[in-house]
Amino acid sequence: MSGDVAFHEEEALGKAYDGRLMRRLLRYLRPYWKQVGLALLVLLLAAAANIVGPWVTQRAIDEAIPNQDGDFLGLLAVVFLATVVVGFVLEYVESVVTTWLGQSVMYDLRKEIFAKLQRADLKFYDKNPIGRLMTRVTNDVETLNELFSSGVVTVFGDLFTLAFIVVAMLGMNWRLALVTFSVLPLVVIVVFVFRAKIRDAYRDIRVRLARVNAFMHERFTGIRVVQLFNREKADAARLAELNDDHLQSHLRSITYYALFFPLMEFFTALALALIIWYGGVRSLDGTITVGVIAAFLQYARRFFQPIQDLSEKYNLLQGAMASSERVFKLLDHEIAVVDPARPKPMPEPAEGRIEFDHVWFAYGTDQAGEPDWVLKDVSLEVRPGEKVAIVGHTGAGKTTLINLLMRFYDPTRGRILLDGTPIHELRLQDLRSRIGLVLQDVFLFSQDVGYNIRLGSSEIDQDRIRAAAERVGAAAFIDRLPRGYDQPLGERGSTLSVGERQLVSFARALAFDPGILVLDEATSSVDSEIEAKIEAATDELLQGRTSLVIAHRLSTVQNADRIVVLHHGEVRERGTHAELLAAGGLYARLHELQFAPVEGIR
Repeated sequence: MSGDVAFHEEEALGKAYDGRLMRRLLRYLRPYWKQVGLALLVLLLAAAANIVGPWVTQRAIDEAIPNQDGDFLGLLAVVFLATVVVGFVLEYVESVVTTWLGQSVMYDLRKEIFAKLQRADLKFYDKNPIGRLMTRVTNDVETLNELFSSGVVTVFGDLFTLAFIVVAMLGMNWRLALVTFSVLPLVVIVVFVFRAKIRDAYRDIRVRLARVNAFMHERFTGIRVVQLFNREKADAARLAELNDDHLQSHLRSITYYALFFPLMEFFTALALALIIWYGGVRSLDGTITVGVIAAFLQYARRFFQPIQDLSEKYNLLQGAMASSERVFKLLDHEIAVVDPARPKPMPEPAEGRIEFDHVWFAYGTDQAGEPDWVLKDVSLEVRPGEKVAIVGHTGAGKTTLINLLMRFYDPTRGRILLDGTPIHELRLQDLRSRIGLVLQDVFLFSQDVGYNIRLGSSEIDQDRIRAAAERVGAAAFIDRLPRGYDQPLGERGSTLSVGERQLVSFARALAFDPGILVLDEATSSVDSEIEAKIEAATDELLQGRTSLVIAHRLSTVQNADRIVVLHHGEVRERGTHAELLAAGGLYARLHELQFAPVEGIR
């Protein structure tokens, strides 16, 4: 269980109120200051209307009825009814405006977070699990929506109501008002204790719910492994433990609420009893009228309701503070890979020349705090129209080269140039529009085949989609689908085979017609027949294009113009397939490991 606690430490709550965070949150209301003003005005009017009913009751009992003044009594009845109608309208307007405010702020926040996440570099995603980021965009933003729609504005309604009722009671009879307020010390003590208890219960619920969600997400994602090793019963038992823990934390929270609300009702009843006792005694000697007592009984009920509401809003406030802290931490994250302040235009005409100039790179540091180098002083030139293959053992740094070329990361030292211009001086959009990338781990969206090829680009029409699919050999299986190019795919393209997904990714790269094509282990997950189709299509496609090919299968790079061998992040060998075999070095050893067993069987 300790591991679970450590993993979900971020769910711990900070201060219940942080002025710095609240000021920053309130900035999101600035574009809607007119609606905020309307909401405050409505709340002020609703609070004022809230004191009219008891006043009407007092005037009716003390004046209209004793004087048998039917006209005045009728007028008071009309005023009372009008107050009820006005209160209904004001409550409706308040509900609509505050909910609209909350939804608008949530809309703005989600747009801002999504834009931030789209610009974030891969190093950021390496350190932040996707599930946690989704929680920011959904749960945390929803909590802030509740703050704006039910808390930060409506709290003024409770305060206005309390203020008006206190003034009305003191103005009507200050002695009876003080008797009524004598129960407030008890209310304060109960609210203080409840606040601490419910805060702990709220945190426990959040942490335990996060554990349940994380456990289920992981098990459903790895359902094949669960079923393969018959872990269903064991995992069900573990989920039962987590679920029961979550249930118990909820029951503790319900227990606190079950105690708090009856206690508040008891204090209300105690205040009413004091009003009846003190007011009754004073009415006997004529110092307090029956109408005043009746009005105070109504005021007392209306007085304790806002106090109860404010206690509940405290829990909302502390949850919002915790959520806002996490959201702002995300928004304040400094993105490492950004467009230059003064980007240079893309070189025209495009040649497709790539240069790695003494490039060093480390994802992190070792135990001694020194850079853990993945690439060490790599210098490499890919000439226009040339096909260069990068080979080497797993972990040699092949994929890192591609990540640096695409500017998913920036080199720790050295620089990379495209047509003579350092890529960090180019706009990211310009750089990436020149390069087509096909990865081993293909990602397809859960939309139709055509969308996954054009990715929503309006510049790529249906004819261009079909042409790209035909050139890579994907058209044959796409035409067999029930709806062809309009066939919706499952999550991550799960309705297609690995080879079919790879062909769709090839068609996607070709549809955008890049000047440079990068293949990162693009055929390692396909069978020989599909690999042959891809090879035939790409051989024709690569004519006149600069291409960089990373592969484990040496059979796929034997016809490359040059082969570069990476070993422990360093360039160890360069040359053609024949030259490297003749040299008898690392490449020859890799070739021997891949092909010698096959030749032995023969």
